[in-house]
Amino acid sequence: MARWFLALTSVAVICAVPLCATAQETAEAERVLTWETLPPLPDPIGYAGVYAGVSNGALIVAGGANFPTAPPWDDGQKVWHDSIFVLTQEDGQWQRVGRLPRPLAYGVSLTVEGGVLCIGGGDANRHYADVFLLSWTGDAIELVELASLPKPVAFMCGAMLDDSTICVAGGRAQPDSPNTLNTFWTLDLSESEPQWEDLEPWPGRPRMLAVAGVQDGAFILLSGVDLVPDDDGQPKREYLRDGYKYQPREGWKHTADIPNPVAAAPTPAVPYGQSHLLILGGDSGVDADKDLREAHPGFSTDILAYHTITNTWIRTGVLPKNPEQGVWPPVTTVTTEWNGRIIVPSGEARPGIRTPQMLAGKLFVRKSGFKRLDYVALVLYLGAMVCIGFYFLGREKSTEDFFLGGRRVPWWAAGLSIFGTQLSAITYMSFPAKTYATDWAYFLNNMGTLVIAPLVIWLYLPFFRRLNVTTAYEYLERRFNVGVRMVGSAVYILLQLGRMGFVLFLPAMALSAVTGLSVHVSILLMGVLATLYTVLGGIEAVIWTDVLQVVVLAGGAIVALVTVVFDAGGLGEVISIAQGDAKLRAFILSWDLTGPTTFVIVLSVVGGLVGSTSNQSVVQRYLTTRSEKEAAQAIWANAVLSVLATLIFFALGTALFAFYKTHPDRLNPALQTDAVFPWFIAEQLPAGVSGIVIAGLFAAAMSSLDSCMNSVATVVTTDFLKRLVPNVSDRRWLKVARLLTLVLGVIGSVTALLLATYDIRSIWDQYIKIMALFSGGLAGLFALGIFTRRAHGTGALIGVPASVLALYLVQRHTALHFFLWSTVGIVTCFVVGYLCSLWIPAEKRPLDGLTLHSTIRFPGNRQTRTD
Repeated sequence: MARWFLALTSVAVICAVPLCATAQETAEAERVLTWETLPPLPDPIGYAGVYAGVSNGALIVAGGANFPTAPPWDDGQKVWHDSIFVLTQEDGQWQRVGRLPRPLAYGVSLTVEGGVLCIGGGDANRHYADVFLLSWTGDAIELVELASLPKPVAFMCGAMLDDSTICVAGGRAQPDSPNTLNTFWTLDLSESEPQWEDLEPWPGRPRMLAVAGVQDGAFILLSGVDLVPDDDGQPKREYLRDGYKYQPREGWKHTADIPNPVAAAPTPAVPYGQSHLLILGGDSGVDADKDLREAHPGFSTDILAYHTITNTWIRTGVLPKNPEQGVWPPVTTVTTEWNGRIIVPSGEARPGIRTPQMLAGKLFVRKSGFKRLDYVALVLYLGAMVCIGFYFLGREKSTEDFFLGGRRVPWWAAGLSIFGTQLSAITYMSFPAKTYATDWAYFLNNMGTLVIAPLVIWLYLPFFRRLNVTTAYEYLERRFNVGVRMVGSAVYILLQLGRMGFVLFLPAMALSAVTGLSVHVSILLMGVLATLYTVLGGIEAVIWTDVLQVVVLAGGAIVALVTVVFDAGGLGEVISIAQGDAKLRAFILSWDLTGPTTFVIVLSVVGGLVGSTSNQSVVQRYLTTRSEKEAAQAIWANAVLSVLATLIFFALGTALFAFYKTHPDRLNPALQTDAVFPWFIAEQLPAGVSGIVIAGLFAAAMSSLDSCMNSVATVVTTDFLKRLVPNVSDRRWLKVARLLTLVLGVIGSVTALLLATYDIRSIWDQYIKIMALFSGGLAGLFALGIFTRRAHGTGALIGVPASVLALYLVQRHTALHFFLWSTVGIVTCFVVGYLCSLWIPAEKRPLDGLTLHSTIRFPGNRQTRTD
């Protein structure tokens, strides 16, 4: 089979012709926004300093200032306005629907729940501290006043830090103030009576006309101007290039200086993807001291992108500029999102000149460099997966063959399969992405596998093997009662049903971005093929496709690591860059339980029992080998592979950081952070090689689905159907198992398609969170049964809901790090179950061979002692 697959791949490599990048593809790589215009404001001049946002599906623009009679060099007087305009449809007409409390301009406006929040601003004579909410009812504008700012201010900037927290920074206290401000205020709209809070300002110069933005949970303050006295003692603008990032509980940090000042650029800056922030034009100050009047060329057209992870800047596009049609890159205006577009309303086209134009930009998603040869490799690889299913079709003669592979799987294949089952496509992408975005603090968490492995081998494996079970939950019935078994089985089934859709949907999003295939096609491709070979070949097909997947993905990771280190300038350069940005931190010596500290990771080792002792997908692999000794070898193989893979993946993430810090132009700003590794594979690895590795990622997602399907079919058939319908032939049960696998494959694929088609991710997120509350309790049941003699079924059944309640309270009311959630669940179930068993009387059951107290296995000794 392997020789056949390699031969076909070689033929494809020889015959296929890679496609070269076209000029159009190169141009697309430099573009992040495509632009058009909406109906202009019903004013021939336009306004600067407007308030704008969205309420009840309508676009609102209010206030502003202009020179209605003549430009300032012809003695024109600046006039402030109070009109409120509404646009309900993109091809509709603007309506004048009301007035502000007074003429206002140059404040901050943000779209919040309920309408457009207007903050501060001023007129010709003074600045104001007023804060109010504009809401469009469909017929009229409603205005609600909120808590005023600590002091009057205009020309500041602001953004929403999260769903309810407003941040406002800098500005000018009054029109004639000789200085700018370095104030930083926040307002939490989720409070019953929100009040502004004065926080520590950034550690730099005060400023006004700065640009604010939010990305990755941080408020970012960029550029602006400060006022300094000139030779006559009059305030003069000094343009700034520095920037600062604020994160709650961490404070301010300096960011890389922006390539050129971008004062008065439309704000807030536009978040793009999970880690980029786009700055649209701005005033660089180049022409600030020139009396150009009508000859002024306009402000910058550059779109600059700031990458929050690598702390780098690139030029990544241009704003539209067409003087003949009156289209100019504006300043002193805002940005807001409406109908999936970035709206830049009106603004200052040139000093003293406004524009009524409404720019509408749509974020542009770059296509990958996936070549024809890559698609050939993808097709051949996925075809090989299906062939494996057909190969094992003739060997599946019984349910033992279908569920346990006839207990003839070699230990090394079972070990690779255990590793492959836990190495989902999500994990393969997220591990490098985590170190790319942060550091090595999570590294020790994966080293816990070496601690868990001997515990499973010496304390758990004998019970699964010697009791001759098919599902892990059969042990719970023998140790406690049938009710505990049913609870354990049902919890597992529900967990997997919720998981199946996500293990297809999440990788499909990333893979779609790098292959060019749509999300729906990616889901169907993975779902249909995984279902096909799993129905045909059962657990053996699942295991051997896992083996192929692990070999390809491990090889791809090594090739990618070598490539990225070489392209980043060599190992020494990678280490130097990583050290300079504190990317190699692996130990956080603190007693803090809310972060990934070393102490937290040590405590979380207990939680590793969840996947190794109560997950049927993993336990089932223990049972497919020929003997208990080979099962132990498989567990050790998985542990060693997990450590080696962790080293490779974390090193790869650090190398990716170094590569993209030195080549920030090669990033795709639209991608999620977890897709950074697939993007590198598709863009930087040789054609054909990248196709095989991406195909391996498809296979990894399929591996997660096939494990869910086969294990759930095993549990449903063994733990439920055989009990409800006895005296049925094994051949009939084999047909039922195949039918169940088919149904489960359909459920997983349809769920993923629904997640991709409709905005129901939040519903499924909640479902997964709810079901995850039970996973710790499930592992606690096994610990309770194996390590105690006095625990009984009633106590165990009480321990499960107690574990769920404890985890719910921890997640809802504490900041305990999620690494400890499984540990809390296991310990709670164990302690409560045991104490209730001591307190509640129950009939004694024979426990021979069911606890450590009646069966003791000594490490390195095949003999057992029965008390």
